[in-house]
Amino acid sequence: MKMFLLALMGVLVLSAGANAASSASPPNFILIYGEGSGWTSSSAQMDERNPASKGTAAVTPGIERLAAAGMTFSDGYAPSPRCTPSRAGLLTGRSPAALHMTFVSNGTEDGPISTKLIPPRIVLELPTSETTIPELLKTAGYATAHFGKWHLGNVNPSQHGFDENDGPNNNGGPDNSQTPNPKQALATTALGIAFMERQVKAQKPFYLQISQYPNQGQRTPEQIKADLVDADYSVVQILDAVKKLGLASNTYIIYTTDHGTIGAKNNAPLNGAKGLVWEGGIRVPFLVAGPGVKVGSYSHVRVTQLDLLPTIAALAKVKEKLPAAVEGGSFASVLLNGGVGTVQRPREEFVVHVPHYDPQSPASAILLGNYKLIRIYETDERRLYDLSKDLSEQNDLSAQMPEKVAELDGRLTNYLKAVNAQMTTVNPNPAPPGAADAAGGMGAGGMAGGMAAGMGAEGMGATP
Repeated sequence: MKMFLLALMGVLVLSAGANAASSASPPNFILIYGEGSGWTSSSAQMDERNPASKGTAAVTPGIERLAAAGMTFSDGYAPSPRCTPSRAGLLTGRSPAALHMTFVSNGTEDGPISTKLIPPRIVLELPTSETTIPELLKTAGYATAHFGKWHLGNVNPSQHGFDENDGPNNNGGPDNSQTPNPKQALATTALGIAFMERQVKAQKPFYLQISQYPNQGQRTPEQIKADLVDADYSVVQILDAVKKLGLASNTYIIYTTDHGTIGAKNNAPLNGAKGLVWEGGIRVPFLVAGPGVKVGSYSHVRVTQLDLLPTIAALAKVKEKLPAAVEGGSFASVLLNGGVGTVQRPREEFVVHVPHYDPQSPASAILLGNYKLIRIYETDERRLYDLSKDLSEQNDLSAQMPEKVAELDGRLTNYLKAVNAQMTTVNPNPAPPGAADAAGGMGAGGMAGGMAAGMGAEGMGATP
C-alpha cells in the first residue's frame, strides 16, 4: 500500500510539473487590426450597459465569437482618427504627436494654402530608431510576422522587427487595387495561418499581426456590409486555426481598429467619424481573449492602443526594459482581474492631436476621468463633455464649468509641449471668407456646426 501511495504521489508530482511547465510557456499573440471599422460596426455589443453599442448593418460571427471568448473593453481608443498615426502609435506605444506622425501625407501643403491655419509638415516614415512590439518580443525569443496593410512608409517591415511580412503595402495591397478585398482578406489570413503552423512545428512562441485592407471609393451600404463580412471571415478563420492547432489555451487574440468609419451616421450613437477627434473618430472596438481572461466579460477601464506594447511585454514577461518614451501602460492586471483595476501610465490624461484639416479645423482632444475637452484651433473654441452622461457629445459644458475647462486645457498645453508636438501656424495670406468652402475646404464660418455633427461619407474622403 505504501509503495502504491508513493507511486501515486510521484505521478501527481510529474503531472503538476508538466502543468507548471505548460503554464510557464511564453504565450502567443495574434493582433487583428481592422481597417476603418467603428465602435458599432460589428454585431458584437461593445458595452453591455448600452443596447445601441452594437451594429445592425452586418452580422459578424467572428467578432461575436471573440467577444464571447474573452473581454470587451467598452472604452477602447485608437491613437488617432486616421490610419497612419494610429498604426505608428500602436507599434511603438508613443503618441502620433510625439512621433510627429499626425496625418497620412504632406500633399496638401505642397501648393498654395488657402486655409486660415497652416498645418505642420509631418514624418511619413516610421523611424527605425523607434522600438516596436515585435522588436521587444524578439529579445524574448519570439517569431514575428506582419501581413496586410502597413501604411507606415516605404521601409520594409523587416526593419521594424518582423521576421516575415508581405511588404510595405498601402491601401491597395500588393496588387495596388481599389478593391483589394475579398482577395487580400483571404490571402493575408492564409499567410498568417501558415506562419502559425510553422511556429507550432518549431515550438516557438510568436507574434502575428494581420492588418486588414479597405475597399476604397464611394461605397453603398451594401458594399460597406460586404466589406464587414469579408473582414469578419478573416477573424473566423483565425479562430478556427487557433483551435485546430491547439493554441487556444496559450494564445492572446486581440481585435481592434485604426479609427471610426467614414460618415457620422455610421458611428451612431457616437458623434463624428473618421478624421475627427469626436468619439466617432477615435473610440473603437477593443477585444482581448486568452489565458486568464474571463470569458464573455466587459471592462469599463479606459484603454488605448498605446497600451498594447507594455501590456504584451508584461504578458510575455519580456526582460528588456521598455523605452523611456513609451506613453502607454500595461493593462495586463485588468485583463487578469475580470476587467477591474487601473492602468498605470506616465500621464493620467489621454490626448489625441490632429493639427490638420481633415477637411475640418485642426483640433486636439484630452480625456481625463469622465471628462473630455476638445480644442478647435481655427476658432480657438473649447468644448467640454461628460462622457459618462453624454456619450454622444451633444451637451457642451464649457460655459457651465469654466474651472474644469481651464484645468484640462492647461493639461493639454503641457502635454503638447512635453512631447514637442507640432502645431499649426497662422496663414498670413488665407483665402477670402467663403473661398475655402467653395473650393472644398472648411472655413471658420462653416466649421463649428459641421464638426460637432460629423461629416457624411461624401465629405470625408475615401483614403483611410
